[in-house]
This record gives sequence, C-alpha cells and structure tokens, in this order.
Amino acid sequence: MRELTKLLEGGSFFEGPRWHEGRWWVSDFYTDGGRILAIDPEGAIEREIPLEQPSGLGWLPDGDLLAVSMTGHKVWRITPAGEKTVHADLSEFSRGEANDMCVDSQGRAWVDSFGYDLYAGEQATGSTLMRVDPDGSVVAVAEDLHFPNSIMIPPPGDTLIVAETIAARLTAFTLAADGSLSDRRVYAQIAPTPPLAEIDAEYTKVDYGPDGCTLDADGYAWCGDSLHTRCARVAPGGEIVEEFPAPEEDMAIYAAMLGGEDGRTLLLCVAPDWRLGMGNDEPRASLYTTRVEVPHHGGLP
Repeated sequence: MRELTKLLEGGSFFEGPRWHEGRWWVSDFYTDGGRILAIDPEGAIEREIPLEQPSGLGWLPDGDLLAVSMTGHKVWRITPAGEKTVHADLSEFSRGEANDMCVDSQGRAWVDSFGYDLYAGEQATGSTLMRVDPDGSVVAVAEDLHFPNSIMIPPPGDTLIVAETIAARLTAFTLAADGSLSDRRVYAQIAPTPPLAEIDAEYTKVDYGPDGCTLDADGYAWCGDSLHTRCARVAPGGEIVEEFPAPEEDMAIYAAMLGGEDGRTLLLCVAPDWRLGMGNDEPRASLYTTRVEVPHHGGLP
C-alpha cells in the first residue's frame, strides 16, 4: 500500500494544486468566501489571498498570478504585492461554473467550465474550451467537451491535454504556435464514455471521473477520481497501472499534482464527496503527499 502523509488540514475544499518556485499553491473554494494558499514543503501556510471561489491557477511570464473565479466567471490577475485586477471576463462562453486553467509559456491561459449547472441538477451538456490571450481577450477554441477539468501542456509545448471527467478520458489536441487547436484525439480512455443523455444526477454510468490530473515524464497521468474514492496512474491509452484509495473514509481524491524540488512528490487534494453538499460542513478537506518514482513532465502546469 502506498504511504500517504498529511501535509495540511482544515480546508473547505482544496483544488487546483500547483508547484511554483519552491512552494505548493492551492485553491480553497469556500473558506471565508474563497482563498488561495501558498504552502511550504513542510505544510506551513506562507501566504493567503482572498478570492471569490477560486479554482485554476497559473503564472504569467512576468510573475503575476492568474486565478479563475468559478462563480464570477472571471480570470483575476494578482501581482506579487497582492494587487488584483480582472484579466478576462469568461461569461460569453463559461457555463455552470468556470473551472480549471493552464497558463502557457507565452502567457495564454487555457480555461474551461462545467458546461451546465451541476448543483441545480441540470442535464449534462457539452462545454467550451476557452483561450485567454495576454491582452485578456477570450476565444472559444474547442466545443463539446464532457465536463472538462485539468489542462496540461507537456514539452515541447505542441500538445494540449484536457481531462473530460464525465467522459472518463483524457483528450489531446495539437497546439499550434498561433494558439489554434487541431487533431482532436483520445489520449487515454480510462473507462467507457456514456452518452451525455444517459448521465444521471449520481453519475452512475461514469466508472472513472478524472478530475485534477498531472503528467509525469513518461507521459503517464496521475488522475484524481472525483466520482469515486481513489487516485490512479494512467498510461497513454488508458490502462490503470497503479491505483490507491483515499486516505480517509467517505472522502474522494479530487486533484493530484507532481512537484517538490525533484518533481517526485505527488500532492493530493482530499475532501468529502461533493454530492453531500460542498462547503456546508465543518472544514474537512486535507492535502496529502506521497513519493513517486517518475518525476513531473517538465511542462505546464
């Protein structure tokens, strides 16, 4: 059994983990209305930034932090001094709640949304993948993604991979220098994809729900499973080569990120099942770490 070590507890719902300049960064959806935390490798909180229900995080080439506000359907720009400005308005394309994000080396932010109102029980529909250019303009670059989540850009930067949670797959695109996407293809089919019309409120037909994911140097993905209580390492193509359960009962692993000084520390976001009412209970979310053999892929995030 893989050994997991608790790094931090007391959050409402941790998501969007990142390793950046020697620290872990993570969004905490509901605590005090939402906050972003910077955490040292020993688990001490070094910085806390309030933001309305934040999710995806990334950094511009000049060092400013970008953060998605889920309910506000905005991308905020936050300077190292803490000054905040709206970088982009996602409302033309964002449906349900805005979600995850990856910022590439050119300062373009790739952002997704649920595509429908999950918490109101709407029927699942396809969602748009958005590109936010450095000037803040927003362009739709792909359609009909099935609840897109993590966005990853491995070296050399000509491929973009998106986790489609309720399709049980990772989908890849060829990423051109001008920011256009082409050659849509399956990167990893973890379980069968149910038709959107057959998705029910309990997501009973989704056998693996890849949520927050991270790639290693071999091209394998560590995928949190937001619809069950596990995390798995998934090979290109979709074979599960390792799987382990959440470290606490009645919890799910929502996201995973490789980092640490050697890229071999796997950070896990653990929280109660969202279907029990996220953010309405006592703070029970935690961060755990474990050591792995293959390091981070060296790309983004």
